[in-house]
Amino acid sequence: MFVTPAYAQAAAGGGAAGAITQFVPLILIFAIMYFLLIRPQQKKAKDHRAMVEAVRRGDTVITQGGIIGKVSKVKDDGELEVEIAEGVKVRVVRATIAQVVSKTEPATPAANAN
Repeated sequence: MFVTPAYAQAAAGGGAAGAITQFVPLILIFAIMYFLLIRPQQKKAKDHRAMVEAVRRGDTVITQGGIIGKVSKVKDDGELEVEIAEGVKVRVVRATIAQVVSKTEPATPAANAN
């Protein structure tokens, strides 16, 4: 009925192996969170940054506020000038571009030679 002191001391041994097995589920949870949440979000942010940097004059864009317009001027300080109606131009911060609807194609040298 009572456990002798010798048995109680033998059961307490296990030290380092027991501590490592306690951290395995925590490590697995972090790995799953990284591959399912963190990594895709970083990839999406990187793609958005590349899209915003590639915006040039003539592109049709949608801002995060839902305004659709055509880029009329690209400024160096992180701003764009977007024409939302004939003669109506607004300044938009480059990072607020949500989507590029249609991109203009750059002029090719062969087309200019003709």
